[in-house]
Amino acid sequence: MPAVPVTTAVPVTPEKPASISRAGGRRSFPLVGTGLVLLPLSVALAVTVGAAGLSVGDVFQSVAAHLGLPVGSPSPLLDAIVWELRLPRVLLATLVGGGLAVCGAVLQALTRNPLADPYLLGISSGASTGAVAVLILGLGSGAAAALTTGAFAGSLAAFCCVLALIGAAPGGSLRVVLAGVAVSQLFSALTSLIVIWAGDAQSTRGVTFWLLGSLASASWSTAALCAAATGTGLALCWAASPALDAFAFGREAAASLGFAPGRTQLVLLVTTALSTAVLVAASGAIGFVGLVVPHAVRFLAGGRHRVLLPACALYGAIFLLWADTAARTLFSPREVPVGVLTALIGVPAFAVIMRGRSAGS
Repeated sequence: MPAVPVTTAVPVTPEKPASISRAGGRRSFPLVGTGLVLLPLSVALAVTVGAAGLSVGDVFQSVAAHLGLPVGSPSPLLDAIVWELRLPRVLLATLVGGGLAVCGAVLQALTRNPLADPYLLGISSGASTGAVAVLILGLGSGAAAALTTGAFAGSLAAFCCVLALIGAAPGGSLRVVLAGVAVSQLFSALTSLIVIWAGDAQSTRGVTFWLLGSLASASWSTAALCAAATGTGLALCWAASPALDAFAFGREAAASLGFAPGRTQLVLLVTTALSTAVLVAASGAIGFVGLVVPHAVRFLAGGRHRVLLPACALYGAIFLLWADTAARTLFSPREVPVGVLTALIGVPAFAVIMRGRSAGS
């Protein structure tokens, strides 16, 4: 994904505390409740969509059989489609989408930059370099596990470079953004160098598909790893909701309210970086989820992070779930990388949100 432009730090939440309280109270909780209903329904319906038509009853029979419930045994073919192919992919889409949306909301508050997203810290570029090293240089024989490991190692390497640039205690939002842009450009250049130096037509095509984001290699083990990353990241960030509310009005405001800005910022940066590294290693670089979803949810739910973060997790999951379902079905028998569809949907949606913000200001 392209490097995040450096912009003047501006609050990403409404300026008037009264409007925050009103949006966070009367309107926000129904939004979360609606998401809790829509998400399981979306999962059940998405599993039925595909080349092999299934019903919700078929899905229930397969899942119930694996859970040991007293139901008839499904046919081996139906069970393989549901349990081995579609269900892990659908769950992975929800976990990646929810995790990216939460990380985006946190980074927008920490940096006070409305253009911040989960790839602000060079995570995507580092993961791309690690994945390309596996695919093109043959490290780990190109196995799926080696690809994920390489992407995760590259993500951590990029984040370590960012930490080295900003120091142990980040001094300000602009410094973090500049460090992320510089590291992102560095690893993007390394990726291009590897492709040009050692790549051929076939490997370059595989690299391009991965860089655009894909959930085709989903498995239960990958979904479990992403569940741990998303769940842990959401819990830690949600616990820091009061600090994030204070950060929306600047580091000085956070300090005056009793928070330690440097330590809080460092802990949350590490949390979002590690979560994003795991998610990108599993799915590739899927853009606009962590940028558009937080803005859309903030517009509807207000700026209180205690409500904003769970809502982002729910609607980020729903958004990526249906984007991936469309990516694997609309152009059948071909499959489009899901990152292409999220960009096609995300750019117009972001334009509409920005026009709404401009009209309301």
